[in-house]
Amino acid sequence: MERSRRSFLKIAGISALGIGVKPVLDVIAEQHDEAVEPIVKKHDNALTAKRWGMVIDTHKLQSEELFGKIINACHHTHNVPEFKNKLHEIKWIWLEEFQHTFPSIDAEYISDHARSSHFLTLCNHCENPPCVRACPTKATFKRPDGIVMMDFHRCIGCRFCMAACPYGSRSFNFRDPRPFIKEQNPKFPTRMKGVVEKCNFCEERLAEGKPPACVEVSEGALVFGDLDDSDSEIRQVLKENYTIRRKPELGAGPNIFYIV
Repeated sequence: MERSRRSFLKIAGISALGIGVKPVLDVIAEQHDEAVEPIVKKHDNALTAKRWGMVIDTHKLQSEELFGKIINACHHTHNVPEFKNKLHEIKWIWLEEFQHTFPSIDAEYISDHARSSHFLTLCNHCENPPCVRACPTKATFKRPDGIVMMDFHRCIGCRFCMAACPYGSRSFNFRDPRPFIKEQNPKFPTRMKGVVEKCNFCEERLAEGKPPACVEVSEGALVFGDLDDSDSEIRQVLKENYTIRRKPELGAGPNIFYIV
């Protein structure tokens, strides 16, 4: 942790001296050259993939009850606190309206149903995650299987990753979240004040051979699998349905697809 903080101060010092952006980015890139250790140990029956992805079938997500079931499963599993003040809200998976979910898509000819619907949103676990490039301490990093992770112990709360994420998929703990956890899950770590957090595709469940919590309770509305496996269920779903992604024009390469 001390080493991470020293690295960050080194970068911040360079920025304060007024040296150009490129040298600062070069220092950040240098820090990322080192290997990042895995967060959890995989079991023998762990679920693996070359590139994890998810399809959200909006036609199967019609009830507020199912929305709540999915969000609650995720937030309970990962000890996400519930703050009454919206400014302090922590979100791993949440609902957005069409125009906020897909702001770059012309809604003029979109169906009334789609325009009036709510959409589940979460971290897109991008192919080219800008958050990873922005993080000075490697607190956020991309695994070989495509999952974009957060190492809470490395996070120094600079929020560079939040500024870099074009999807608003990261939350910052302005307050100590622990007193606001309704029912703590002892299998997942709690966080502290000053730490950024987000969806991790339930990497701790995958390591135990279980699907993501949101997928498990979604009644078939969420399909999770290996995008690089042509025989996987997710690839079959993508072949048979027209899907859209959030802000694909930015080049981040989101791995969350929506059937609309």
